[in-house]
Amino acid sequence: MDILNALALFSNFVLVPATAYGAQLALGALGVTLIFGILRFANFSHGELMSFGAMAAILATWGLQSAGVSIAPFPTALLALPIGILAAVLMAVGTDRLVFRFYRKKRANPIVFAIVSVGVMFVMAGLIRIIIGPDDQSFADGERFIITVRDFREMTGLAEGIAVKQTQVLTVVITLVVVVALFWFLQKTRAGKAMRAYSDDEDLALLSGINPERVVTIAWIIAAALAAIAGTLYGLDKTYKPFIFLQILLPIFAATILGGIGQPVGAILGAFIVAYSEVTVTYAFKKFVTYLGPEGWAPEGLVQLLSTDYKFAVSFIILVAVLLIKPTGIIKGKVI
Repeated sequence: MDILNALALFSNFVLVPATAYGAQLALGALGVTLIFGILRFANFSHGELMSFGAMAAILATWGLQSAGVSIAPFPTALLALPIGILAAVLMAVGTDRLVFRFYRKKRANPIVFAIVSVGVMFVMAGLIRIIIGPDDQSFADGERFIITVRDFREMTGLAEGIAVKQTQVLTVVITLVVVVALFWFLQKTRAGKAMRAYSDDEDLALLSGINPERVVTIAWIIAAALAAIAGTLYGLDKTYKPFIFLQILLPIFAATILGGIGQPVGAILGAFIVAYSEVTVTYAFKKFVTYLGPEGWAPEGLVQLLSTDYKFAVSFIILVAVLLIKPTGIIKGKVI
């Protein structure tokens, strides 16, 4: 019984939240990987693009809620998500046309592109704060939990319970659908094959008659859609904080590089490794260890490797370790 209680405790505080968090990071990492695979630069403005899409979804959600529109028990944000995606796509394509295309025509160094993306990041961050402000925003409605700790305890008779939030299940389901659709698009459609060809060999793709501007536009549209979905799901699962998306950029890049930058499968794998690492390392295992130890015994400390305040430090450690030990990542290569 103690082992089952320990497993329930671990599942409630580590496995369930880390799975949802990993799915959110996976969508963000896929966007970064896609842009790198096509344009060959690290887009540091991707975190703010996630924030921009989530902000648009929040504003649309508030509008729908004030009009009395609801899809209870599901959150109204699901209805507003297409507006968030559209806003993010317009921002990404507009930024490419006004900024990145200029440097692309000049065949600028990837380092220049990365620096330019930092500038875009700050401009986008300022715009977001002007529109919605710097404060935390909540836009969740509908049912909060699919199963509560109390319900789980009553069903199983255990002392510990597992709570599963509706937003966590929605995150995993939507991520699964989006990932399957993305891989189908890249593998089966003409546009997807053109993107893969352009990523693999740009010169050969141009000789084959592939339109580079069309490929770039499609890449930005997909990356922006992924960013808006990831940002909205993250905001629903936790809360929308304009400043948090700059911090999320670190685990997203850690996941991308760990999995193998330019590799979509690697991005997904890296995202879940980073998510489970962050949550596991910052979890206090005192109660978990107490269940597994002798009866009446309990450790003196929290049995916590790192405080939750240093959650993002785990991503930094992973990023540095990968760059020092295996820079190519788990899956070697830079192709879509």
